Amino acid sequence: MKFLVVGLGSMGKRRIRNLQYLGENDIIGFDSKKDRIQESEKKYKIKAFDDINEALKEKPDALVISTPPDHHIEYELLAAKNNLHFFCEAGVLTNHVNELVAMCKKRKIVAAPSATFRFNESIRTIKKLVDDGKIGTVSTLTYHMGQYLPDWHPWESISEFYVGQRLTSATREMVPFEMEWITWIFGDVKTISCLKAKTSDLPVDIDDVYQIIFAFENGVLGHLLVEVISRTPTRMLRVVGDKGTIEWDWIKDVVRLYDIRNNRWVEFKEKKGFKEKGYVAKENMYIEEMRNFINAIKGKEQYVYSLEDDLRILTLLDSSEKSSDEHIHITLKGGRKK
Repeated sequence: MKFLVVGLGSMGKRRIRNLQYLGENDIIGFDSKKDRIQESEKKYKIKAFDDINEALKEKPDALVISTPPDHHIEYELLAAKNNLHFFCEAGVLTNHVNELVAMCKKRKIVAAPSATFRFNESIRTIKKLVDDGKIGTVSTLTYHMGQYLPDWHPWESISEFYVGQRLTSATREMVPFEMEWITWIFGDVKTISCLKAKTSDLPVDIDDVYQIIFAFENGVLGHLLVEVISRTPTRMLRVVGDKGTIEWDWIKDVVRLYDIRNNRWVEFKEKKGFKEKGYVAKENMYIEEMRNFINAIKGKEQYVYSLEDDLRILTLLDSSEKSSDEHIHITLKGGRKK
């Protein structure tokens, strides 16, 4: 197959590496910035364009959309109108998604919103432990994700990077990114409440902290803290059940299980994997995500996360912000507002 990578920034280059790692070497690229085109052509030996229509003349089979989130729908609709399968990075906006869903169903297009953490080894371990009842009935969970915003892309100013813009801010982006896998493990959210604010002197107009409390339809209570002011990156989860506890430390690559039946902690250490220089996250889960997308195109398996799933999760972001702005609790049904 031929893949057109749309957007040759940090994630676009990562997706080129993912595809090449999987043996997919028929890759072309598109970006409006000449320096990114030149870097990608030199580093990855691909042909790249500054005109999307010229790139489409190369007749790709699928698009990998790695632009800033406010441009996602533009290229998703372009792919669908050209009968092309597409993968798209995690988004924050719901505009035109229903139109896109209808078009993809009619044309039998594989539409693959990013769900990276479903391919993370520790997240899969946690899901299996919960599903297997290793900690009994789950009562509550608390999760903290944080990383200092200027460290995300130290080579560019946050004021020029989409994560520093209010509509596409890093905190807005990470709320649905994290809620996607949390709801995968623990189920749909019934009610949600949020406080968000700008609490730091970061030189951008964004809310840098989101504190979210939610109740799942199964009765589990949860807390999510997303912030971009931690000087050391963190992802830490604690899940409490009536027969044990699960803890996850992303930086240490370890899940810990305390089972009262054995009265001891058991550790599940991730395989070593590998990281690209300058990156915090290992490449493995991104590669497996691309593998699932490719296999879905080939009809070998189903992609794990649909546009409808994504719309439901993005509704949680909208409801969180409405809760904070209007100082109210939001009640949902199946992830959608009543």
